[in-house]
Amino acid sequence: MELHVVINGRKDLAGQLYNQLRSAIESGRLTAGTQLPPSRLLAEQLGISRKTISDTYAQLTYENFLTGVVGKGTYVNARSSKVQRKRSHTELGGFEVIESWRNLPVFLRHPTLEGSLRYDFIGGATSKGQFPQDDWRRCTAHALRQIAGSKGLYSLPEGLPALRNAIAQHIAFSRGVNCQDEDVVVCNGAQQALDLIARVLISPGSLVAMEDPGYPPARLLFGTHGATVIGVPVDAEGIVVDRIPRGTRLIHVTPSHQFPLGMPMSQARREALLAKAHELGAIIIEDDYDSEFRYEGRPTDSLQSMDERGIVAYVGTFSKTLLPELRLGYAILPPAILEAVVRAKQLTDLHTSTLPQWALAKFIAEGCLLKHIRRCHTVYAGRRERILTRMAGDLSPWLEAVPSTAGFHMVVMCKVPMDIALVIELAKKVEVGLYAIDSFFYQQAPRAGLFFGFGAIETLDIDIALDRLRDILQQVA
Repeated sequence: MELHVVINGRKDLAGQLYNQLRSAIESGRLTAGTQLPPSRLLAEQLGISRKTISDTYAQLTYENFLTGVVGKGTYVNARSSKVQRKRSHTELGGFEVIESWRNLPVFLRHPTLEGSLRYDFIGGATSKGQFPQDDWRRCTAHALRQIAGSKGLYSLPEGLPALRNAIAQHIAFSRGVNCQDEDVVVCNGAQQALDLIARVLISPGSLVAMEDPGYPPARLLFGTHGATVIGVPVDAEGIVVDRIPRGTRLIHVTPSHQFPLGMPMSQARREALLAKAHELGAIIIEDDYDSEFRYEGRPTDSLQSMDERGIVAYVGTFSKTLLPELRLGYAILPPAILEAVVRAKQLTDLHTSTLPQWALAKFIAEGCLLKHIRRCHTVYAGRRERILTRMAGDLSPWLEAVPSTAGFHMVVMCKVPMDIALVIELAKKVEVGLYAIDSFFYQQAPRAGLFFGFGAIETLDIDIALDRLRDILQQVA
């Protein structure tokens, strides 16, 4: 790679080179440890004498901007860079829009490795040790061979045919979803699926109904598209359909495992929701984010499988079953919005990266995904049972678990008044990560409780963490 230096004319060549190299070092564009080209190569690149290059390097070395290593070359020295101050966003014409994005709250952001706690009940994360590295490595090698044999062109915005076929077969088998390959759009996680559906349905002022409490990133996303988001209360059977207002254009629900409370939507409520959406002319987004893991009772039908009018968009993700880092999700779309969503996908990012698509297609087709889900199911069931046992035992004076039959998180409600923020802060000091549920409420009055994710915490760590929580509750509650 050539060093970016521009020489104009034939005057003061050494001065031009010196000023540009010094400016690049001071600004931080050339960082400490960067190796500069040998004087002969840079002289050939710029069309000037090698002596001019050598003299400039020598001057910058004398001034401590560069350092020479015998037998290796010339390197940029470590020094504080002078970062040029940029214009403030308040001076720009789009200040109001920038400010609205800057002011959005941050929800459900996972910590870095350095910021993580030893015993963390964080949600939406899985145990890295459960991931089948060998199987995935073999499938990735297959993906590289597929790419090596391709023409090097952009791929289809809706996704690789092999992966669309694998997804259609997988969710038909595991969730009873009624779809064909052509109904599937591969996305960068479920969040992009929500964004694409919102793009083609929402205009400024459109009404969007969501469960309250519900999934904050979806609510914030719909708001950025100009929607007026209405928080609809939930009860033991799911979203209260009668509270969905007239004029609603889009309804977001999590019927298999209500987020965050965890209860499934009853059959009667599902039928009522479908009828209500048909009456309103609305599309339902069925966000089925983690229902592959079911522990009690009979499987429930997906809303999509009950839909006879083409009004349900089924959204799923592999972040929960595999790894969040893969950023692979999908949408099963009704004909009314399928073509529009594919156009929106093409305009926003052309297509999802084909390397993980090829790997995942083979991973599913060879049965590795189902095998992985079964293995994780056993692990998560044990963790869930351990937490429930403690909630019904020594933690019962303070906490009560909300009945939940699927997923890998649960919510526990406070049975006595307590300062949840203080409990969370004290837990951090003993390396336990706890999370309040009040931020999941929107227009409904928040309730006091804790969110327990058990996908990432190791089974043997659960009792240690809950012992520490019990000791804290004895102090503050």
